[in-house]
Amino acid sequence: MNPDLVALQQRLYHPFSDPALLTLALTHRSFSADHNERLEFLGDSVLGLCVAHLLYQRLSALPEGDLSRVRANLVRQETLHLLAVELGLPDVIRLGEGELRSGGQKRPSILADALEAVIGAVYLDGGFAAAQALVNRLYQNVEINPSMQAMGKDPKTELQEWLQARRLKLPLYTVVGTQGAAHRQTFDVECEVTEYALSERGIGGSRRAAEQSAATAMLQTLKARHPA
Repeated sequence: MNPDLVALQQRLYHPFSDPALLTLALTHRSFSADHNERLEFLGDSVLGLCVAHLLYQRLSALPEGDLSRVRANLVRQETLHLLAVELGLPDVIRLGEGELRSGGQKRPSILADALEAVIGAVYLDGGFAAAQALVNRLYQNVEINPSMQAMGKDPKTELQEWLQARRLKLPLYTVVGTQGAAHRQTFDVECEVTEYALSERGIGGSRRAAEQSAATAMLQTLKARHPA
């Protein structure tokens, strides 16, 4: 195996039984048609559960709504980008030539997505306990306290809280299309609130950005129709 990937496994404290999973997790769509987006999708959910469990243990007195807001701060792109850099992902991520020339190794969205893909790969390779141990190590030096709830809400978090306050189901986000070359893609995401039979679309340079855009549009629609 590539020495850089051997070193990464040491930093992860997880020797892969199937090293191909780690290689796939580090492969951007600009590099190959066989890329990391499915692992990213899986890792996003695994990360959310692991962080929720971490907060449930550490912030036992905090109510649900505030826990959701703290979690949103911990799994947002900015935080994941910093964790990915600390883990050394910029040195091992596989990008196409165009993406390399445009600075993709430093792009926060690419690195945050790659970190989620790595978490997904560890989950598939070693199970939930291995993924949880990784997430706990990643966040061991991140300050986690109730004051984080005072930080600004991103649109997805605000939409989630708006719906939860009315005892409605969480929104569904679906990528309905992509445009452009692999290293300059834009994502078209639909946000659906089934109980109101509403859907809104958002466009962004990454799946995350498109989801936030769609959530913003949905919030505007909901607040206009249900101002109270």
